[in-house]
Amino acid sequence: MPDDLRAWLKKIEAVGELKVVEGADWDLELGCRTALDWNNWRNAPALLFDNIKGYPPGHRVLTNFVMAPSRVALTVGLPQGLSDRGRMDALRDRIDGWHSTMGDFPPVTVKTGPVMENVVSGKDVDVFKFPAPKWQEHDGGRYIGTGHAVITRDLDTGEVNLGCYRVQAYDERTVGIYSERGKHGWLDMQKYHERGLPCPVAISLGHHPLFFLIAALALKRSEKDKAHEYQFIGAIRGEPVEVIEEEVTGLPIPADSEIVMVGWSPPGKTRMEGPFGEFTGYYASGEVQRPVIEIERIYYRNKPILTGAPPSRPPHGWFYFVTLMKSVTLEHQLREIGVPDVRGLWLHESPGNLFVTVSIKQRYAGHARQAALAALDLAARAGIGGRYVIVTDEDVDVTNISDILWALTTRSDPERSIDIIRDYRSASLDPIIRKPAATFSGSCAIINACKPYEWMNEFPRAIAFSPEVVKRVKEKYGLK
Repeated sequence: MPDDLRAWLKKIEAVGELKVVEGADWDLELGCRTALDWNNWRNAPALLFDNIKGYPPGHRVLTNFVMAPSRVALTVGLPQGLSDRGRMDALRDRIDGWHSTMGDFPPVTVKTGPVMENVVSGKDVDVFKFPAPKWQEHDGGRYIGTGHAVITRDLDTGEVNLGCYRVQAYDERTVGIYSERGKHGWLDMQKYHERGLPCPVAISLGHHPLFFLIAALALKRSEKDKAHEYQFIGAIRGEPVEVIEEEVTGLPIPADSEIVMVGWSPPGKTRMEGPFGEFTGYYASGEVQRPVIEIERIYYRNKPILTGAPPSRPPHGWFYFVTLMKSVTLEHQLREIGVPDVRGLWLHESPGNLFVTVSIKQRYAGHARQAALAALDLAARAGIGGRYVIVTDEDVDVTNISDILWALTTRSDPERSIDIIRDYRSASLDPIIRKPAATFSGSCAIINACKPYEWMNEFPRAIAFSPEVVKRVKEKYGLK
């Protein structure tokens, strides 16, 4: 069996990146303690909460597990000590291979696994058996699903989807789910509900960090790969994911998950969900009637670990992980749709999809605008659309905000370089859209911060050392 969450925890503990926190209250204290490390996000350890108020020892919650770049590198198999640009370059070299080989790693169905150590059904089901936190002061309740993976199946094609859609715990057997319109999980549920059928749902609440990471990405669906996210995880690991065909719903669940809840979302049955502090730093989506899931069975390991990844005002506990992976994924897609000579794409952390930077080697007039419009569309498909998309030349490091501001202020002419796109797709999490709203759309700006194509060869020379000189000096003085 591939490494599970507990094997991963041993690895980060061995290098001093795990801290055990005793005695926190699930009501705000756990969330506040988690947030106190966010200002030191590059160096802070993962937090494993134990002896949580009202719960027996061993019923644990893990937070900040993919916050530091070093743990991101460990999770996806990258070398330690790279810069942001270095990690991006290393991932770029690998992502094509993962995409091309994922068909070789369909999930393997097994009869049993660690998640089967405890099984409760019917009247014995109690989602509050696990210390679901109230993360932030104005949250509308306890959110058991933040660092999780929601598993659904397309009614027509049979494709299995893993998505990360927040899950609120209402009572012992009922949870609510929030998914933006158009997301794969939302589409799967709609197909069942439109035909008057309950939708089967499984929710993995503790697992190797790769499951959370891939669930949080918007991977492109494929007619060939019916378990797309499972196969992508398998390609990254280099071995197939082991799954169990769950008895109640028939959905494939990870055999080494810590906790899995399964049940049905009935058509037409909703409850008020939210508010919840989201990744934009606001309670933007408010309190709205949303679908419920009636839990019929829970599987869990002895001394289970609930993985928690609450969003908030950036930086927060998962923003870097998702920023890095989404950036490389969208860059891959930008090249795939035919935009030439893309040299980099970065979704800046404050917050991700709303601020996109792209670097290109200009080949023709209009190349920068083409790249900007394509990046805008891809960012919109991945979540809230890119509010600002800035395109720069290839000598600009898209991961470096100082570099971006330098190009913006020296190569763009506000009168000619900024285009406003009106009535563009957005989402209910967008804080600039006044609620309630019948539709969710707004404006976006694309900014050409490249040297003017018509006379770029006459543009003043930028100050820079050649790569050869930099390499020689770094080697001489032992610098990375």
